[in-house]
Amino acid sequence: MRKCSLENINSVFAKIAEKAALYLPVDGDDGKASFTKWAEGKEWSDALNTVRSPKDFFFPQVEDLMRFKTEGKNIEITDIREESEDFVIFGVRGCDVKSFDILDRVFLSAPVDSYYASRREHGIIVSVACTRPSETCFCKSFGIDPAAPAGDVTCRKCEKELFWQANTEKGEALLKSIEEYTEECSSEAVDAVTEKINKIMAKLPLAGLDTKAFGGGKTKEFFDRPEWAELSEACLGCGTCTFVCPTCQCYDIKDFNTGNGVIRYRCWDSCMYSEFTKMAHGNNRLTQKERFRQRFMHKLVYYPENNDGLFSCVGCGRCLSRCPISMNIVKVMKKLGGEN
Repeated sequence: MRKCSLENINSVFAKIAEKAALYLPVDGDDGKASFTKWAEGKEWSDALNTVRSPKDFFFPQVEDLMRFKTEGKNIEITDIREESEDFVIFGVRGCDVKSFDILDRVFLSAPVDSYYASRREHGIIVSVACTRPSETCFCKSFGIDPAAPAGDVTCRKCEKELFWQANTEKGEALLKSIEEYTEECSSEAVDAVTEKINKIMAKLPLAGLDTKAFGGGKTKEFFDRPEWAELSEACLGCGTCTFVCPTCQCYDIKDFNTGNGVIRYRCWDSCMYSEFTKMAHGNNRLTQKERFRQRFMHKLVYYPENNDGLFSCVGCGRCLSRCPISMNIVKVMKKLGGEN
C-alpha cells in the first residue's frame, strides 16, 4: 500500500495524464458532479456520486457502429472504429465498480461485443471508498463493501492523505508510474477509515434491506402478484430510472441516411418505453404494468437466474433520487418481499 498527500494530488493527476486520458468527478455549474477529462484547473469533486454512472466509458449512450453504401446489389461496408485510447477513470465508487461485472456478463459473453471489449481492455478503474454514504445508498444489500471497493486500484481518502492499493496488473503499473509522488505505508489509517464507513452504513435508513426473497427460480412466485398493478399505477414511463442506472444495458440499433451513405448506430433504449422492441407485429408488453414488471423482474429474478445468483442492481441509489414519482426498486422489494 502507498499514500500521497492530498496537497499534491494535482501533480499525481498530471503524471497519470501524461500517458493516458484521465477522467474524474468534477462539479459543474449546477453543483452536480460528472466525469470530466482532467486538465489543469479541474478539481476533483467531493460528491458522493456522479449524476450519471461511468458505464458511458464502456457502453456509450450513442455509438456509431459502421458506415455503408449501396449501389444496385453491391454493398460497401466500412468499419469506422478507431483504436481506443488508453484511459483512467478515477473516483469510481464501489457500487459503480460492481456494475462493470454485471455489464461484462452481458457484453463479454459469446458472441463478444467487440466495441465494449476494446474499451474494457484500454480502461483502468481507480475506485475510491465512500467516506460519507448517503441515505439513498443500499449497496451492502447486494454484497458490496463501500469501504473496500474493487477496481484495478482501490483508494481511501483521509483528512490529508490518499491511500492507494493495487489489485491487478493494470493497477500495479499505474502505481509504478506515480511512484515519485507516493510512499510506502501501513494500513492503520485505512483501517480507521473502514471502521468509520461501516458505522455510517449500519445507521442508514436502508441498512436492513433484504434480498433473500428474490433471486433465480422465483418467476412463478412473483410474475402474477397483484401488487404490480398498484406499484406501476403512477409510473410515467419516462425512462429516467433506466438512463441513470449503471447496470441497464438495453439499446436500439438504427440507420441514418446522411445523403452520402448510411451510418448505423446504437443508442440506449428503455424497457419502460411503449415502443421498446416494437416491430411490425406490435409490442409484446402492451401496458405500463407489464413494462414496469419487466424492469424489476429482470433485476431481481431473471438476471440472477442466468448469472449465478448475481442481482442486476448495485444499490447506488440514483433511481431513488431521480424518479419524478418517487417509485424505485427499494419500494418494489419491500412490497413484494413482505416488508412494511
